[in-house]
Amino acid sequence: MNDPHRDVGATTVAAGRDPDDAALLCRIARGDESAMAAFYREHGRVVLAQVLLVTGERALAEEITQDTMLAVWRGAGSFRGESSVRSWVIAIARRQTRDRLRTRRLRVVEDTFLADQPGSGPGPEATALDRAELAAVTTAIRELATSHREVLGLAFGSGLSLPEVADVLEIPVGTVKSRLFAARAALSRMLNEKGQNR
Repeated sequence: MNDPHRDVGATTVAAGRDPDDAALLCRIARGDESAMAAFYREHGRVVLAQVLLVTGERALAEEITQDTMLAVWRGAGSFRGESSVRSWVIAIARRQTRDRLRTRRLRVVEDTFLADQPGSGPGPEATALDRAELAAVTTAIRELATSHREVLGLAFGSGLSLPEVADVLEIPVGTVKSRLFAARAALSRMLNEKGQNR
């Protein structure tokens, strides 16, 4: 009755979650290495991007991503289906990142990383941006507070819904909305100031 493998699939499908991800977790919980490889292909890039956004260090972000995937391997049977698999794995990555950085000072994300990140809109429009504008945006994002970079990364970079962002950050949805509003306002203000100083 309390078979975690059966609960994962049933809860996930009932909650409207991706049954393929739930099935992968069931297989991972049974020790299926090919399922773990498929899970890594599906979620590894998003996890790495989110961790890199917070740490700003590629090597450290890769280590934390590996630690996250190891935690998934060991804890796949504990997934209860109360959130999407993606928000669950990002929450694990966030805890891994927080634990790693407790003794370290956060570093600012490099322009080169942000410039290479794909946008949520069509690609050709992004390539049409003027290089000076792109540099201004990446500089402004780099100057945002960590909490603002993090919420922007989760909401836009990882494609999570606001309730999922709230679950990952362990804060109310209203606070997520407030942080997003504040992050956008701060970004807009910085870009306006940089535009006036030209």
